[in-house]
Amino acid sequence: MVAERTGLSPHSLRFYEREGLLAEPVSRDRAGRRVYREDDVHWITLCAVLRASGMPIAAVREYTELVRAGKGSEERRLALLLEQRARIVAQQEELVRNLDLINHKIGVYEDAGVPSPPDDHRSLPSVS
Repeated sequence: MVAERTGLSPHSLRFYEREGLLAEPVSRDRAGRRVYREDDVHWITLCAVLRASGMPIAAVREYTELVRAGKGSEERRLALLLEQRARIVAQQEELVRNLDLINHKIGVYEDAGVPSPPDDHRSLPSVS
């Protein structure tokens, strides 16, 4: 099932189709059910990753339209991906700063001898 393979709900798949985020129209069987090709699944997975990374729907739609347009749109496609990468890197840097502050505050409490709660989360991997 495509929803399981892509991690999207059937509702989200229909939303992606309605919003013009699919590279090609999805065909249907005689009963009217959507029939996704392997290429569709790969494309939907890419769109899901772009959305999960915070890329706005409008940018994903633009990227999709550029892919549909074919040759000659590669520069703009690359620019969209570079812009998204820059946003992700900025978010990463902010998360690292936030984590550093939280780790500092944890250290303050630990240095003061405050006992850790029984469901201690110190066993989680540190990120630095």
